Parts: sequence; C-alpha cells; structure tokens
Amino acid sequence: MYRFLWRLLPGGAALRLTIAVLLTGGAVAALWYVVFPWLAPRLPIG
Repeated sequence: MYRFLWRLLPGGAALRLTIAVLLTGGAVAALWYVVFPWLAPRLPIG
C-alpha cells in the first residue's frame, strides 16, 4: 500500500518526501483539532 502511495505522488524523491510529510502533518492536525475534541465528550473515561 505504501509503495502504491509513493508511486502516486508526483516529482522526485525529495518532493515526494516533502509532500508525504505535509500530508501526514495535515492528517495529524485534523485528528488533533477536529476529531479528538469531538470524540472526547463521547468517551466514558473519567
């Protein structure tokens, strides 16, 4: 799967790595600021 995603990204290795890091950071930020705050009140933890 990761090989497929790596081939899907445009450019050379440096550009692909930059795009992959930015996409990963965007996904982490979306989870941190959108998904986790929405989910926190719905969890039966303390």
